[in-house]
Amino acid sequence: MSDERATRRAGLGMMLLFWVFFLAGGAWWFQGYLDAQRNPNAHLAEVSVGDGEPVVLERNRAGHFVATGRINGEPVEFLLDTGATYVAVPEAIAERLGLERTGSAWFNTANGRVRGDLATLDEVSLGGVVARDVRGSISAGLGSEAALLGMSFLKRFDIEIRDSRMTLTPAQRH
Repeated sequence: MSDERATRRAGLGMMLLFWVFFLAGGAWWFQGYLDAQRNPNAHLAEVSVGDGEPVVLERNRAGHFVATGRINGEPVEFLLDTGATYVAVPEAIAERLGLERTGSAWFNTANGRVRGDLATLDEVSLGGVVARDVRGSISAGLGSEAALLGMSFLKRFDIEIRDSRMTLTPAQRH
C-alpha cells in the first residue's frame, strides 16, 4: 500500500509540474504575441538594411507605426510622429541614456503648450540607417515608454504610406 501511495504522489507531482510548465509556456508565448501586436517592427533594432535601401514598417494593431531603434547605441521603442519637430524623449529614457540638456523651449503638443529641454542626440538609428547629431527634446510630460521619432530624424527620408506600410527611403541629397 505504501508503494502505491508513493507512486500516486509522484504521478500527481509530475502532473502538477506539467501544468505549471504548460501554463508558464502559454503565458510566455501569449506575451510575445501581444508584444508583436503592439510593436510589429521590434526586429529593426537588430536589422541593418543596405546603404540606400528603404526601411519598411508595419502598422501595429492600433494603427500606429511603432518600431524599435537605437539612441546612442541603446535600444529605444519609437512611435513615428511626422507632426513632431524633434525626436522627443521621455524623461525616464533621457535619464537612462544620460542625455545632456542644452537649453529649454516651449512646445505645442496635442495636450497644449508645454516646456521642455533641448538635447543633441549623438546617434539615432532605425533599421540600420544611422543619423548623427540629431536635434531632440526631453519631455517630462511624455508618460509613455516610447520616444516620438520626429522630423529631426525623419527629414532624411522620403516617406511613403500605403495601406498598412510605411516605407522610409533615404532621401537623395544633392
